[in-house]
Amino acid sequence: MLSRTSLTRQCWQNSQTLMAITYISKEILKGKFKFVDMKPMEGSRMLVLSLGTGAPKLEEKYSAAEASKWGLLSWVYDNGATPMVDIYGDASSDMVDIHVSTLFQSLHCEKNYLRIQDDTLAGDASSVDIATTENMQKLVQIGNELLKKPVSRVNLETGKFDEVQGEGTNEVALIRFAKLLSEEKRLWEAE
Repeated sequence: MLSRTSLTRQCWQNSQTLMAITYISKEILKGKFKFVDMKPMEGSRMLVLSLGTGAPKLEEKYSAAEASKWGLLSWVYDNGATPMVDIYGDASSDMVDIHVSTLFQSLHCEKNYLRIQDDTLAGDASSVDIATTENMQKLVQIGNELLKKPVSRVNLETGKFDEVQGEGTNEVALIRFAKLLSEEKRLWEAE
């Protein structure tokens, strides 16, 4: 059985975004970061790009009424699905998205956090272990289509991603990030 501490550790280990933000903040606190005028969690000075690996189409697979009748085995495996793994994975991902979005939105620098994730995958494209040429080509196509989709941000009330008006497509946002990072690199090299 997993303890609360090990569940928390698992969640953090599965989130490179939170790990990176925490690491940089810790380095700033220790005084080991190159820029002494930066404070921990100074969102206006951080750029965070989070690229998801895709997720199956959001659907309500399980109902409370159905789950209340399950025995221990059904929580582990039920009609080809793995409820505990699904629930744990979804909850971990959702917690990270909401936490990081809340942080950047509360600091009024939500444009400094860009999360790109396709949560509408279906069939072989949603599987993590089908590496056929056909499926890889399908994933490339999905990625190219994702670039053309509008920027979206997690709605802190619903937990779902909503399209952000006026911020363009994911491709435009990535180009903006690349320019900001290039400018930052030039500043570092000039010092």
